[in-house]
Amino acid sequence: MRPDDLDLLHACGRPALTPDGRVAVVAVTRPDLASDSYGGQLWRVPTDGSGAVRLTTGHHDRSPAVSPDGRRVAFLRSSPGTPPQLHLTALDGGEPLRLTDHPLGAGAAVWSPDGTRLAYAARVPEPGRYGTADDEGRTPTPDAEPARLIAEPAYRRDDVGFTRDRRHHLFVLAVPPADATPGADLPVLPLAPRQVTDGDADDTEPAWSPDGTRLAFLSSRHEGHETDLRSGVHLVAADAGAPEPAPQAVLTGDRALGGVQWSPDGRLVVTGTETGPDGLGFVGRKARAWVTERPVADQEVDLRPLTEEADLELAGGSAALVVAGGRVLVQDEHRGRVRLVALDPDGVHEAEVLLDGRLVVAGHAASPDGATVLATVADPERAGDLAVVRDGATTWLTDVSASLRHAGVSTPVEVEATLTGGHLVHGWVVLPDPGVYGEGPHPVLLHIHGGPHAQYDWALFDEAQVAAGAGYAVVMCNPRGSAGYGPDHARAIEHAMGTLDADDVLAFLDHALAADLPLDADRVGVVGGSYGGYLTATLTTRTDRFVAAVVERGYLDATSFVGSSDIGWFFPGGYHGSADAAAQQSPLTHVDGVTTPTLVIHSEHDWRTPVEQGQRWFTALRLRGVRTELLLFPAEGHELSRSGRPRHRRQRFEHLLRWWAEHLPVAKTG
Repeated sequence: MRPDDLDLLHACGRPALTPDGRVAVVAVTRPDLASDSYGGQLWRVPTDGSGAVRLTTGHHDRSPAVSPDGRRVAFLRSSPGTPPQLHLTALDGGEPLRLTDHPLGAGAAVWSPDGTRLAYAARVPEPGRYGTADDEGRTPTPDAEPARLIAEPAYRRDDVGFTRDRRHHLFVLAVPPADATPGADLPVLPLAPRQVTDGDADDTEPAWSPDGTRLAFLSSRHEGHETDLRSGVHLVAADAGAPEPAPQAVLTGDRALGGVQWSPDGRLVVTGTETGPDGLGFVGRKARAWVTERPVADQEVDLRPLTEEADLELAGGSAALVVAGGRVLVQDEHRGRVRLVALDPDGVHEAEVLLDGRLVVAGHAASPDGATVLATVADPERAGDLAVVRDGATTWLTDVSASLRHAGVSTPVEVEATLTGGHLVHGWVVLPDPGVYGEGPHPVLLHIHGGPHAQYDWALFDEAQVAAGAGYAVVMCNPRGSAGYGPDHARAIEHAMGTLDADDVLAFLDHALAADLPLDADRVGVVGGSYGGYLTATLTTRTDRFVAAVVERGYLDATSFVGSSDIGWFFPGGYHGSADAAAQQSPLTHVDGVTTPTLVIHSEHDWRTPVEQGQRWFTALRLRGVRTELLLFPAEGHELSRSGRPRHRRQRFEHLLRWWAEHLPVAKTG
């Protein structure tokens, strides 16, 4: 894979399915270097494998939802410079109707059980902000908007911006009838949705009650919600107008919920993490699933656990939670895999693994009877393809990664290192093509993932593929603190970040270098982003064994992070425990020990690890005479390497390869 191959990173999104299970609708998206944006269209995919047909032709169409009668598809459409709006089209094709006109765009829609309405969340800007008119009818430019008065720590979010002046609220939209006739029956578009929630809180993840009269949704409306991480489930009448009647809290407690769905008998199924009595416990917490003990009315109900954290580590929010056929389908992170698992909401039957292997389930759907299950799956050779799981068999329905495989993909080699005391660290080595770069030994790049509660996995990873395509062997692992290996592994670095995890990464590297693999132990570089940037910088304060380093969007000084990051008000306390420990475990405290040449990469609009972190690391190295460069990307946030402008992503790869070519040159055969 080369930087110009970003155009070949085609991937299917979360699928939708007709009620009879015969037809799937899925968005296939990709970075588009020519337009410097992301493009994609909806495809109609029969589940019998008879072949996909493109359904829409918009610039970026996504988030499909099939109507209960299987005849229509609601979806989001956007183009460069315009926010996403809801559109509607027939399943068998035709010109889509634009349904909404929200100034900041609409969210993905959910059909009512009778197919007459759509529910969705959208940000509602305060008058006079974000291009809207103020109370006097003026539309100020961004730099002329009124000042913001901040009184709580959670007031902005990376890749979004300020949040309290554009809260998420729920809307219900009456959909034009499918059998409308020309003339008077045609509605005026875009339609006028009804806002059903209001107030100083974000309301997301709407889910229709089985009778279609109410919406359940996630929100943090409890007392003290601005200083903890808790959230709960609330109910609102689907035909209500804001702000009355007020939403009713039905699930509260020491949990941060991420998903909610109804079962046909009126119970609620939720996923989320336990936050502890102070509402701030988050380190190494992975989502669990619960179900209410009885059908939900208008009062609070109790929950019964469906999973234990030690057994399953659930991924995703409502998009990764499907109730169908009397089962609850969830995604489970497990040793570098993401499996599809079916749970019994009544707790009678054991969990059943429906899809497993060297793969990552990125989205799934099911017919109401549960007989047909669809999954979007990534593996070492696929960025995301659609598969059907039926009668115990799995069949691929798409092959959108064929062009990328043709360009060249390296299959990872699985490696397990048993460290002192019997502790196991699991990971992979990705090797360059021996036909191009010989049998080795190859120069090595040690990659460190972000998080820290995340995992490297079996999915095709463009970072490793581009490095291998340039002749480098990539070593990557999941040290303590990572997800997928149980709660003890995940919480081992609580109040001790940069200690055991750094030991694990170095020990795994030594194990890989000593294995029967064509790796050059004398020519090793290290690179990481976010927490990976933190650990990369930490390692360079501890050793000079690396020929060069790349510290990208790094978390480098916990003290200034507290006042500048969107998560600074709680993150350092959880991972370091005290201000003194945070300072001691910050790489910047020990920068005097660094001699490794370092490329620092940061985004100017990063609010997760603000740009001052990278600027200070660069300046500190320069003042100490260490060879260093600072690569800054304008108008990008923390997610540059995954969802930034395609041309910026290509430029980033080009600069990485330039840096490594200077410090770790590679020779081709012949």
